[in-house]
Amino acid sequence: MHRPSWSMVGILIFLLTLTGCAPAPPSTSTAPTPQHKELILATTTSTRDSGLLDVLVPLFEQQTGYHVKVIAVGTGAALRMGEKGDADVLLVHAPPAEEAFMKAGHGIEREYVMYNDFVIVGPEEDPAHIRGMKDAVQALKKIAQAQALWISRGDDSGTHKKERALWKEAGFDPSELPAQPWYQETGQGMGATLRIASEKGAYTLTDRATYLNLHDTLTLQILVEGDPRLYNVYHVIVVNPDKNPNINVEGARAFVDFLTSPQVQDIIRSYGVDKFGQPLFHVDR
Repeated sequence: MHRPSWSMVGILIFLLTLTGCAPAPPSTSTAPTPQHKELILATTTSTRDSGLLDVLVPLFEQQTGYHVKVIAVGTGAALRMGEKGDADVLLVHAPPAEEAFMKAGHGIEREYVMYNDFVIVGPEEDPAHIRGMKDAVQALKKIAQAQALWISRGDDSGTHKKERALWKEAGFDPSELPAQPWYQETGQGMGATLRIASEKGAYTLTDRATYLNLHDTLTLQILVEGDPRLYNVYHVIVVNPDKNPNINVEGARAFVDFLTSPQVQDIIRSYGVDKFGQPLFHVDR
């Protein structure tokens, strides 16, 4: 029996390919390769300690080809990094400080991402008797009157800035509070501060997301919530490349587009629901 020559086989394969009958090669789709792959994100510790970045950063890297170096510090420190050109993009939560940052020309784009709220947590025995209060300022006054132990981050973070503003509204000079024996500063992030407050049976101010994520490891309870003063909003900021020629402005803008995209806003909206029965962040204004 006559066998087809290799040239005939080749012709047959070629014709099958043209007609779509040959099997398609396996997909090798990969993320695009950006010109400058390294992207430095300076952000608040609450986005890290809540676990949110563990979900979002790998997805961003997969979709875009960037490699993100996350530096989790207080908002004040993150803004200072932006001023010095030591970060490309910021994810922070202290609107007055952010607005000053933008006004000074350190940022070129600032977009809303999400919000949650602050809560005052403390020991179950609640020595200052603030449980169930809806006025955070009055709760702080009662804590001070009882000289109940208060643990502050003391790190110029967004949470610390909010705490200082509340103490000032309560009639206290925030700069003088560290001299009080019942007031202690950790100089650390939210997770570490919560653990210290838990160990010492003290009160502290925290964002709800970090507290819920660490709740099983703490002896603290939410005692004060629902005060409009405790609203906690996050923005993402592109650092001005004029401050440093090495700013990866393309990567920063890609990260802004990613965070504000409908897909990622849906991820943020549902984050925490399966574990806690409620979202840790909200995206609707």
